Amino acid sequence: MAYFFLWFFLFFICDMALPGHTWKMNNLLMTGPKAYLTYASSVQVGAQSGIRECKHQFAWDRWNCPDSALQLSTHKGFRSATRETSFLHAISAAGVMYTLTRNCSLGDLDDCGCDSSRNGKLGGRGWLWGGCSDNVDFGERISKQYVDALETGQDSRAAVNLHNNEAGRLAVKATMKRICRCHGMSESCTMQTCWMQLSDFGEIGNYLKVKHDQAQKLEMDKRQMRAANSADNRVAMADTLGSIARSELIYLEDSPDYCAKNLSLGLPGTEGRDCVQHGESLTQWERRSCRRLCHECGLRVEERRTEIVSSCNCKFHWCCTVKCENCSQVTVKHVCARRHGGHGHQRRRSRGPK
Repeated sequence: MAYFFLWFFLFFICDMALPGHTWKMNNLLMTGPKAYLTYASSVQVGAQSGIRECKHQFAWDRWNCPDSALQLSTHKGFRSATRETSFLHAISAAGVMYTLTRNCSLGDLDDCGCDSSRNGKLGGRGWLWGGCSDNVDFGERISKQYVDALETGQDSRAAVNLHNNEAGRLAVKATMKRICRCHGMSESCTMQTCWMQLSDFGEIGNYLKVKHDQAQKLEMDKRQMRAANSADNRVAMADTLGSIARSELIYLEDSPDYCAKNLSLGLPGTEGRDCVQHGESLTQWERRSCRRLCHECGLRVEERRTEIVSSCNCKFHWCCTVKCENCSQVTVKHVCARRHGGHGHQRRRSRGPK
C-alpha cells in the first residue's frame, strides 16, 4: 500500500496535465494536512513540471515517461521499483520543492520570503552574502510534508521511494548557482554581494538523468521486498541504505522489456513511436533514436510523408480582391513499424532497457 499512495498523489495532482480525468485536486487535498492547503497550487504546478521534465528527458528512450506511469499498476498488487520509477520519484519531489521555493522567493506565499539568514556575513575573499537567496529550506520542508508523508509503509519499497524523493530534493540544492553583483568605484568590483539562486529546472532534470544512468540496484530477494513492517526488514534496509549516498538514485528490480507492448504492466511498447534520422543540432542520443527504438526492438523504420497545402504569395488586386497561390509543403517523419510479413519485436541486439 505504501507505493500506492505516492502514485495516487502524482496521478491526481497532475489532473490538469491528463485531460479526461474527472477527479479534481480538491479531492486529494481534503485528505491532506490542512496546515498546508495554502500551498496546494504550488504543489500542483510543481508536480506537473516534474512530469513534463520527465517526458522531455526520456523523449527518445524506449521508456518515455508514459501517462500510464502515473497510475497504479495492479500487476501482482505492486508497481515495480525500477531504475525509471526512481527517476520519476526524484523529479516529482524536485518539481514540488522547486516551485514552492521559487514562489516563496517571489513573495507569492504568505509568511515566506527570501532567505536572508546569511546577509551581511563574509562569504569568501572579496564578497559578502546579500540580495535575495532562494529559500530552499522552506521549499524542502513543505515538499517533504506533502510527498514523503504519503509513504505510510515501512517496507523496502517505501524506503527506496523516500530515498529517491530526498535525492530529488538534494538535486535542487546541488544545482543552485551563486549570483554576484560588483561594487566599487567605476565598477572596479573591489567587493561583491552574492546570493544563491535556483537553476533552470531543465538543469535539475539533466542532473537527475545522469543520476538515473548511474542508479544503484539493491540486491534483495522477493520475500524481503514484500516484507511489511517487520523489525528485521527495517534494520536490514537501514544498514543497506546507510552505505549509499543520499544524493544517489536506487532501485529494486530490473527494468522490463520496454520494446514490447505489455498491457498488464501498462507499457505501450515502441511500435508507432517517432524517431529522428536527420536534422540540425541533434545530439548523439537523438541521432541514434531510430536504431534504439526501432531496429534494436525488431522493428523497421517507416518513412511517412504528408503534403500540406496552404495559401501563399497572396496579392491584393484593385478593387477589391485578394488572389493567392496554393503552395504545398511535404513533411517527413520516421516511425517504428512492424517488419513486412513478421510480428515484430524479434530483437536484433539488446543494449538494456533504454
